[in-house]
Amino acid sequence: MLEKAQISQRFKNFANGECKGSSELYEFLSLKIAEDDEMLDLCLKAKEGQPVPNLFLAAVHYLLLNGKEHDLREYYPSIVEQPQEVENSFSHFKNFCKLYRDEIISIIESKLVQTNEVRRCAYLYPSFCFIYNKIKKPLSLIEIGTSAGLQLLWDKYSYSYGTNEIYGNENSSVHITSEIIGENIPTLLIKSPPIATKIGLDLHICDLRNLEDYLWLKSLIWPEHRERLELFERAASCFKEYPVELIEGDGVDLLTKVIETLPKDTAICIFHTHVANQIPEDLKYKLIDNIKKIGFNRDVFHLYNNMWDRKLHLDYFIGGNEYNRTIGDSDGHGRWFEWNIV
Repeated sequence: MLEKAQISQRFKNFANGECKGSSELYEFLSLKIAEDDEMLDLCLKAKEGQPVPNLFLAAVHYLLLNGKEHDLREYYPSIVEQPQEVENSFSHFKNFCKLYRDEIISIIESKLVQTNEVRRCAYLYPSFCFIYNKIKKPLSLIEIGTSAGLQLLWDKYSYSYGTNEIYGNENSSVHITSEIIGENIPTLLIKSPPIATKIGLDLHICDLRNLEDYLWLKSLIWPEHRERLELFERAASCFKEYPVELIEGDGVDLLTKVIETLPKDTAICIFHTHVANQIPEDLKYKLIDNIKKIGFNRDVFHLYNNMWDRKLHLDYFIGGNEYNRTIGDSDGHGRWFEWNIV
């Protein structure tokens, strides 16, 4: 079980490592929470294994988006057009948490951090182009920690990377922009690689048709990130047009059974982004072991980050031979990424 000192350090790390330059409000609030015993006591109620800062701040955001009337609303760009200066926000934040303590506890005890960061598809697209160029077979996609399944629709979106060239589905209502940093540029297919099947696995599937689930996913988007919110809403509409099979359960345990259902003449692509930090250590090794066993008989690719470090990795088996590649660093919200494989 986490102690207050650990939670305090997590908020400081969150403020300095993730929020700085991205969310002025969350950076300020996180540094204040890190030094406040009452707020840290409240955070002790968080579901074990969850990233506490994301969960706690999203719980407050959820209640505000759900219509709670309070002066705190005036500091959230997701709610008001001209928000107040963040320097005056913490007293209102603390008061809000006292007023709605029981509801906040109920949320952080029951909800999971399940971001649907659609822009991360910016680095999924070149990764799957690389895989297809390697194997020249249709892809069978399995996403672990799929939440609402929006990243499984990466082939339905369009992309641009700092030029006028458009990749993917040029007619898509979801257009994703990102920057490729460093010296190497991936080989990008103009049209998406062929997809045979798509399956999403999650401990708790978020149903976009359910208003509570939909609002929770919106709450996980940081208040200043209007473009992220717009991408999420467009992708949610796309999902209604192109629904994907989503299965609730432990993705590591379900993997072998699901793979038995996939077409034999396809390349299996197992992927997850910013999920593995919530997977217990023993299950990480079990996942790796399961994929190795699959690799004895099938061509299989494993694309992931936040497993052992923050870098994006691609491990794969072709003809029973194992390969391990590090693609590089990537921004948590997909605004930029490196490409270190050729």
